[in-house]
Amino acid sequence: MPASLADQPRGSEAATLAIALGANLPSRCGGPIATLIAVRPLLEASLRQWGQGLSSGPTGFRWSPLFETEPVGGPPGQPPYINAVLVVDGLVAGLGADGARAAAAEDLLEQLQALEHDFGRERQARWAPRSIDLDLLWWGDLSCHTPRLQLPHPLWRQRDFVLAPLAALAGLAPEPGCAVIALAGRPGWPEQLG
Repeated sequence: MPASLADQPRGSEAATLAIALGANLPSRCGGPIATLIAVRPLLEASLRQWGQGLSSGPTGFRWSPLFETEPVGGPPGQPPYINAVLVVDGLVAGLGADGARAAAAEDLLEQLQALEHDFGRERQARWAPRSIDLDLLWWGDLSCHTPRLQLPHPLWRQRDFVLAPLAALAGLAPEPGCAVIALAGRPGWPEQLG
């Protein structure tokens, strides 16, 4: 996956933010696919609201296709995950110092965790099965290392369940040996059903 999506110069008018989505347990909405479909408009609304505090809010939302992936880490015997990535365009990161940008990113993290809670996410063990997982991958070139948040996400370049959706957004095929299955033609995002 080209690093150019995440590695943008400071002050870029086209700064992107990326969020990985995943689920492998049912939520109040149904199975993992139904959960991701239900969270999609809520996530976009939350990002629009959060972006109002910036000098420029989101100008576009690019959703990857849905993929089925095997669990990475965690207890054995988990069901497969349904994963996707959302790339948000146009979030000008013009808040000045990195401290202000990091605080804004932590505010977004709180909103993502509130959405997870609304969909029944329980934090019991690392890499345990979950009804939904929303991971902030990057926001432009912001480098943030706090007890609550690390940006860019330290493992995003090592996870097929992130790289395959990003490759699809860029119009590329997943790398050879990538352990993901596209859900094209199966129930999923409305634009995937053809």
